[in-house]
Amino acid sequence: MRVAIVGAGSWGTALAIHAARAGHQVMLWAREPEVVEGICRQRRNPLFLSDFLLPEGVGATADLAEAVARAEVVVFVVPVQFARGVVRQLRGLLKDDVTFVSASKGIEVATLSRMDELVAQELALPMERFVALSGPTFAQEVARGLPAAAVLAGHSVDRLEYLQRAFSTPQFRLYRCQDVVGVELAGALKNVVAIAAGMATGLGLGHNALAALLTRGLHEMARLGVRLGGRPETFRGLAGMGDLVLTCTGSLSRNRAVGERLGRGEPLDQVLAGREVAEGVPTAKAAAELARRWEVEMPITLAVEAILAQRWSPRDAVTALMTRSLKEELE
Repeated sequence: MRVAIVGAGSWGTALAIHAARAGHQVMLWAREPEVVEGICRQRRNPLFLSDFLLPEGVGATADLAEAVARAEVVVFVVPVQFARGVVRQLRGLLKDDVTFVSASKGIEVATLSRMDELVAQELALPMERFVALSGPTFAQEVARGLPAAAVLAGHSVDRLEYLQRAFSTPQFRLYRCQDVVGVELAGALKNVVAIAAGMATGLGLGHNALAALLTRGLHEMARLGVRLGGRPETFRGLAGMGDLVLTCTGSLSRNRAVGERLGRGEPLDQVLAGREVAEGVPTAKAAAELARRWEVEMPITLAVEAILAQRWSPRDAVTALMTRSLKEELE
């Protein structure tokens, strides 16, 4: 199969390595000329996952039309806040029956759109040709070939089964489901909770607080997800609880690292400096706006939003969360 991967950050590079190992011809699109040159000449991405040698089945280009021209599957891995402009450039470039797989996790701040909505708006893509890929997957571990599992969510069972067979390997197991809304929102919202979890660690609040935070965080993720049309069981699966546990506790989590540094008192602009994107930062603002618009109670998300907007300190947020009115657990 010919696969185009749009976006050559850490996750895009890891997926290119995995797809090539699975036997596919991969063309990786990168915005940065040095990434294209590094892959073509030295089989390495000099900016992301630079320690990994890319298989011979991976090519690279800075020309988006060239990248997708012959692709049967396009895997999109551009950060959500920059996604619309790139998706717009894909108009008229894709093959008629191409499958568009979004591996980007987040909510567009300007429009509050999920990736499935954004793609439908810009490409008028039939729903059955859109698939979301999500789950507990650190790029570095996938690139190393360590065991991992993820979920493919889409509306066409035949298309999901085809992708599942094509991309599953003994090292990377894919499940399928038809709850696109739930999978998309779970993948986005867990990053916000991960920032809160990092703050708890940075503040030295202990394991009890972290366990409570993850549990209550999952509860509010599911509450918004179901309100917007997702299924509650999705939030107990790989895209929900699985990815939440990984992102909130794993040492490779960018969102957790952002929160931890904020909890230790570092200024936000210093924390966010660098190439790697922490999707939870813009998503916190978008998720908080969705919570207000749909009248869904999401105290952890609103606290993270307030901290990132520098209206509260992390200590203020802890006090506010711990002194909320008492209630039934499942209320």
